[in-house]
Amino acid sequence: MLVEQIIKETVDLQGFRVHTVTKRGKGLIAEIRPDARYSIRCGTCNAPARYRDRRNVRFFRHVPLWNIPVWLHYRPRRVYCSSCKGLRVEKIPWVTGKHRFTTAFAGFMAGWARMLPWCTVAKLFDCAWGTVASAVKVVVDYGLEHRDLSSITHIGIDEISRKKGHVYLTNVYDIHSKTLIWSGEGRTKETLRRLF
Repeated sequence: MLVEQIIKETVDLQGFRVHTVTKRGKGLIAEIRPDARYSIRCGTCNAPARYRDRRNVRFFRHVPLWNIPVWLHYRPRRVYCSSCKGLRVEKIPWVTGKHRFTTAFAGFMAGWARMLPWCTVAKLFDCAWGTVASAVKVVVDYGLEHRDLSSITHIGIDEISRKKGHVYLTNVYDIHSKTLIWSGEGRTKETLRRLF
């Protein structure tokens, strides 16, 4: 299997294609180009938009292949969106927001961050501690957006002390599955109202 095919299988490239994969330094650079068969979409509202111009080249860190760093190389297009009534950057499906790593890499790093201290994960992937924190935040935000609370019938509420003194967290659990549903700072009624 070619490296291009492996990258295609691990990245959401709807509307794009892998043009070339080259070795640069100790890593692989995959050049991504737009696929002419698909229309450009607005990055804010996902509506079809008109091409305006291109931004500078951006590199997106991707999941390493056999411990070889992989970077996606792409020049995002700016579009005019009639729904948003302004200039926007096109929708790039392999990244969320303005992050410099793919969503697949965020999930990969967040998995390691569950098992190891974040500073160790940062050293392992040769990145900053803040990059690991951003990757974990992307994955947690995705999980919170897509969680299903419809099957919960019984909850448990607990207060725990976070530090020495009087700094408390209020935790809400699903009694049947024994999983944490929500956690918030404080132990007042207002804290609990933020969940509901």
